[in-house]
Amino acid sequence: MPRKVVVTGLGATTPIGGNVPELWKNALEGVSGVSKLEEDWVETYDLAVRIAASVSTPASEVLSRVEAKRLDPSGQLSLIAAREAWADAGFSAPNADDAEEVDPTRVATVFGTGIGGAWTLLSGWDTLREKGPRRVMPLTVPMLMPNGNAATVSMELKARRAAITAVSACASGTESFYQGLDLIRLGKADVVIAGGAESANHPINFAAFGAMQALSRRNDEPERASRPYDIDRDGFVMAEGAGAVILESEEHARARGARIYCELAGAGLSADAFHITAPDDAGTGATRAIAEAMESGEFVAEDVIHVNAHATSTPKGDIPEAGAVRNAFGSATDNIPVSATKSMTGHMLGGSGAVEAILAIKALTERTAPCTINLENKDPQIDLDVVTTPRELRKDGGVVVSNSFGFGGHNAVVAFRDY
Repeated sequence: MPRKVVVTGLGATTPIGGNVPELWKNALEGVSGVSKLEEDWVETYDLAVRIAASVSTPASEVLSRVEAKRLDPSGQLSLIAAREAWADAGFSAPNADDAEEVDPTRVATVFGTGIGGAWTLLSGWDTLREKGPRRVMPLTVPMLMPNGNAATVSMELKARRAAITAVSACASGTESFYQGLDLIRLGKADVVIAGGAESANHPINFAAFGAMQALSRRNDEPERASRPYDIDRDGFVMAEGAGAVILESEEHARARGARIYCELAGAGLSADAFHITAPDDAGTGATRAIAEAMESGEFVAEDVIHVNAHATSTPKGDIPEAGAVRNAFGSATDNIPVSATKSMTGHMLGGSGAVEAILAIKALTERTAPCTINLENKDPQIDLDVVTTPRELRKDGGVVVSNSFGFGGHNAVVAFRDY
């Protein structure tokens, strides 16, 4: 019989909070993390998109100068989130005298990213062209590797079972939970640090996503730019951030007297095999991923009390997801409050799924669904009960679901059950 997997620690750094308590507080208050870009390169390249969401607490204020210098920005955010989650789970610092409270060979890391060390790669290329090969940093390759975040977290927390990287675009963070669930259920690990991170607010990405017409150009109203499900939505808002969650087998957590947030009930994956950037219009792949999460978690639609939607605020993306939710949950959809929290955080790409899973967990444990802001005129094709002000959820029991979908047709869904 598969082992039960529980959540014992949460950590995050995002545009609306540099830690989980701040993130949750601002998610309930409807705070927007989107603002105008102040960097010189906006004018240098005459970018059409001039807004983004940066982390509210710069990594330089949290990490030492040496730590920051040796990590790509995405690695910095990964480390910050993982440290908070590890401490929140009640584990000692890895180098503490009592740090052997957990067998490191039974601890794994699964960390996702959509792009990896974009800043390191592109800054290194600029240095090579402008100053020559002798000025390129020796640590450039380790810093730009997509697996650098998982390696950083693994080394920091002495997680020696495995260091796995999920790279599936914007589904990466959520896919890490799928892999973590399997590792523990199959007895291959007792503890998994699962999460995702992205720091790709680089001019090449604004130019490229802008050319694709995927980004909002509401430059004069940045706080109102990310507007999932609104008839006037015009694209997503680039953001950076990271989330990390400590997963444990139930017996391991109970043996050490850990505080348990909830159960990681199930997870689902699928592929659209349809288009490199556009979702399947009918949402069939997303529907299958939700259905697998239900089967994996042994729950039915009537058990679901809340959904944190992928809902990026793109004209083409929001509608298929709404259809998939209704296809998967049927008539029970009418009674399921749906939150689209990218309206506040922007789209953290490979970090979004992990942060949104944390918001789903908090919704479950605090019995409150967070806000969807900027929804002024709902698209009539969105047949969902969207939460626009914090809403009280059922007092006990139930399952919450978090969806993530990425370029390439990657679909990942994770579900958490009341413990």
